[in-house]
Amino acid sequence: MSSSSLSSSSDAGAPGLRVTVSDVAAAAGVSRATATRALKGEGRFAPETQERILAEAERLGYVRNTMAAELAAGRTGTVGLMLRDASNPAYGLLFSRLQDEAHRRGLDLVTVTIGADVQGAEQVNALHRLLGMRVAGLIVATGGITAAQLEPFADQVPIVRAGRVETASGIHTAHYDDPEHGRMLASHVLSLGHRNVVVLSGAADVSFAEHLRASAMRETLVAGGASVTLLSAGAAPTEGVDEALAAVRDGATAVMCASDYRQLAVMRASRAAGLSVPGDVSVTGCDGILPGADLLGLTTLRIPVESVAAAAVETMQRLLSLDADSDPDSDSDSDSESTVRQAFVGTLVPGTTAAAV
Repeated sequence: MSSSSLSSSSDAGAPGLRVTVSDVAAAAGVSRATATRALKGEGRFAPETQERILAEAERLGYVRNTMAAELAAGRTGTVGLMLRDASNPAYGLLFSRLQDEAHRRGLDLVTVTIGADVQGAEQVNALHRLLGMRVAGLIVATGGITAAQLEPFADQVPIVRAGRVETASGIHTAHYDDPEHGRMLASHVLSLGHRNVVVLSGAADVSFAEHLRASAMRETLVAGGASVTLLSAGAAPTEGVDEALAAVRDGATAVMCASDYRQLAVMRASRAAGLSVPGDVSVTGCDGILPGADLLGLTTLRIPVESVAAAAVETMQRLLSLDADSDPDSDSDSDSESTVRQAFVGTLVPGTTAAAV
């Protein structure tokens, strides 16, 4: 979790949050109340008093604990962010852009990252921890938690999903248009003349985004007159690759992968089997975020991470403003009418791993 943390340690040499307002007040020879107002820029003081307090704060290494101060007032302006493992380049870039956008808009993020998680149990626990910190809202940037698991939290704070589509009332989204991405890639493969195609994807409970892409690929390919072998695999990129190459040996001319990691796994296995890409088999992926994707010539679709991050933070900021301005005595319930749904379409990258037949 990346956040400022409180500590009760009295290590004399430690700076930052271990130095209190009382320490600054004692060093400056003023009351705690005077030091507090001066450090917050409130109240009127003689210039030399304000300068002395600020100088002592800097000398001692005092850092104002914004979250603690806001908790004392009964609320915080901090937003909780739950993120899928940031070692994945797509999630890493999303994290970076969310942080940048939050900083630009004056919001603070406290982040929890989640790796492998069976049935979303750890993610639910992480959300409870974030709410325990009295965050004002939640941005959920992982597809591994279901609507049913999220909905109870939507009664407490505004929630915005960043990346994944959502249909539950009261949960807002800024998401990738994964079905459209699948259609775009399949249309490209059809335009190259392929009519016997393998679609390799993670199952719906492994990656809902991959599932949506693959379903749209299959529908588009079938509508275009192609024969389709749909392989629904596990989380590991190598799963389903042997079956895909078996279909290639039986006559398939293209393997469409629902992620770039799966595309690379197919390319490696093809090389090991003595098959050339795209000479013997065309291969496509999706995400377009992998470092070096352009040098490898990957045929993929670049997801609009920047647009999704900007929209997610903008939506959260607006929801927090509405929350602050709302009438607590109002009985109106317009969640279903005001739920924000924003879909963003990426860019096709033709690359060199898919060729005409």
